[in-house]
Amino acid sequence: MTVDTWDEIRTAFHVARLGTVSGAAEALGVHHATVIRHVDALEARLGTKLFQRHARGYTPTEAGRDLLTVAATTEDQFSQLVGRIRGRGAQVSGELIVTSLPSLSPRLTTVLADFMQEHIEIRVRFLTDPRLFRLEYGEAHVAIRAGAKPDQPDNVVQHFTDEAQALYATRGYVDHYGMLEWGDWSGHRFVSIDGPDLRAPIFRWMVETIPAEQLVFLASDHRSAEDAVKAGAGIGFLSPAEAKSLPDLVEMAPPLPEWSSPLWLVTHVDLHRTAKVQTLVAFLKARAGDFSAGPAVD
Repeated sequence: MTVDTWDEIRTAFHVARLGTVSGAAEALGVHHATVIRHVDALEARLGTKLFQRHARGYTPTEAGRDLLTVAATTEDQFSQLVGRIRGRGAQVSGELIVTSLPSLSPRLTTVLADFMQEHIEIRVRFLTDPRLFRLEYGEAHVAIRAGAKPDQPDNVVQHFTDEAQALYATRGYVDHYGMLEWGDWSGHRFVSIDGPDLRAPIFRWMVETIPAEQLVFLASDHRSAEDAVKAGAGIGFLSPAEAKSLPDLVEMAPPLPEWSSPLWLVTHVDLHRTAKVQTLVAFLKARAGDFSAGPAVD
C-alpha cells in the first residue's frame, strides 16, 4: 500500500465516521476539496462506490462499512502503537549503548554498574573502542569522547570533566633506575604509543620532549601503554584517579595543565531528550568527580 492509498483510506474513514465532507476536512486539517478528491480516487482504485451522496452528507455503502470496520481497527492499533512508543520514551528502561575510550573503562564501568542498580530495567551495552561510533546511525546513545570538542552535526555536546594526567612508574622501576629529575631524562626508560592517539596532548609532549632512543616501549593505544607502565616497562602517563588505586605506582611528575584533556558527553539530538538518555547523562554529570578523585584506597 502506498502513502497515497493510506491517505485516501484515512480520509474515507473519517468521512464514514463523521458523515460529512466538512467534518472530515476539519478533523484532518485539510481543505474539503482534498477530502472529495481522496474519496473519489479511492473509489476509482477499488472499482466500487463507498458512499451514497445526499443532501445531508455521505452514508457508507456495504463496501464503505467494510472499509470503516477495517480502518477503525487499523486506527486503533496505530493509536496503541503511538502510546507504547511514547511510553517507552518516558521510561528509564530498555537498552542503553554507551561508548568511550578503553582507558576510561575502569572508572566508567563502576559508574554504569551503579546506574543499573538504581534503574534495574536498564540493560547496558558498553563499547570501548578508539573509533568514533556514529550516533546518527544508532550505534550508541551516549558517547564519552576526549580531546577537541566534537563538531559532528546534529549531536548535542556537553563538557563532562577534564582528565588530568601525570607520569608514573612502578616501585620496582624506581628501585632500579631512580626517581625522575625534571628535565634530565637520561638513564630513564619511557612508555608511549605508536598510533592514532598521538593526537592526545600527553603523547605529543612525549614525542616532542623525550629522546627517541629512550622511548623503549611503544603500544598501539593508550590502554596498552598504561598496562606497560603498570608492568614496569618504564615511565608513562596515567590519570591520578586510576593511579590512586594502584599502590605499586610512584608519581614521577605531577599533572601539568598542558597534559590535561577535556572529556565530552555526546548524544544525538533525536534521542537527547528521551528519559533514559537524560537520566544517564544527569547521573554521569553527578559522578564526574569520580573521574578526577578516583576510587578510595584503604
